[in-house]
Amino acid sequence: MLDLTPYINLLKSGEIVAFPTETVYGLGADAWNPSAVKKVFKAKGRPADNPLIVHISNEKQMEDFASEIPESAKTLMTEFWPGPLTLILKKKPKVLDLITAGLDTVAIRMPDHKLALQLISSTGPLVAPSANKSGRPSPTNPKHILNDFGQNFPVLDGGATEIGLESTVLDLTSEIPVILRPGKIGKKEIEAVLGSDVNINSTEKSDSPKSPGQKYSHYKPKASVRYGEISSIENDTLYLVQNTFPESKNVISYDGNLALLSKELYDRFRQADIEGYSTVFIEKLDLFRKKFPAFYTALTNRISKAAD
Repeated sequence: MLDLTPYINLLKSGEIVAFPTETVYGLGADAWNPSAVKKVFKAKGRPADNPLIVHISNEKQMEDFASEIPESAKTLMTEFWPGPLTLILKKKPKVLDLITAGLDTVAIRMPDHKLALQLISSTGPLVAPSANKSGRPSPTNPKHILNDFGQNFPVLDGGATEIGLESTVLDLTSEIPVILRPGKIGKKEIEAVLGSDVNINSTEKSDSPKSPGQKYSHYKPKASVRYGEISSIENDTLYLVQNTFPESKNVISYDGNLALLSKELYDRFRQADIEGYSTVFIEKLDLFRKKFPAFYTALTNRISKAAD
């Protein structure tokens, strides 16, 4: 069994540690320690007006951060937690402004990963933005983190992440709940559980973002990212296709498996940089829009932001 003690001790002493979740690796710090939270922003090069998500290990911890927990939140927690759904609620005054970018709301989720839950159970709630330099593709395995932060950076190794895209972020402070960042849990699933409408506002940029991914450039490799119809194959481009072209060194086919493309997308972005490709070209996914609406929406969101 993996010994978590060194990572627990680092976090309790105000240091930062990368740890796995089911979505991507997070850069963890004690959510009640201002100096530790500042280290997250400094290490990532993250703007101070980009709020963080608090990660918890049990629903009781919600009460320390949220001033009110509506029935809609309780219903969603019962259905989807632990899991890749972040809820935005009104915050308590004691919550650090560093975490919320001075807003009156706080984003909270319970990750569905054994190591993450064990870690947080021992340390208390952790802020945990993706464990990468700001703007870069999110890390889905430990080598991504070491490439960004150096070989001696503390990483709790849980192998490759299961989902590969960040959690769905749902704002419950609006009259109608709003998805601010799409993820594996989609609009239809949330509406089915709530029995009411949910809006999506994942592409519009905000000067006062409630969710990561709303204001600044995200997910970008050094290679340029293109999305559309592919007419020919060039040697200096890495292609992510469905079944249009035969696989080769620089053509990777997913054959309609959007879950696998989601899991590998950021790793392919980083592969392109390591292998010296000038471009990553992703074939349009419109054929799968109705069959896999949640993955389609999340993938096109990340691809569009990487291609900005």
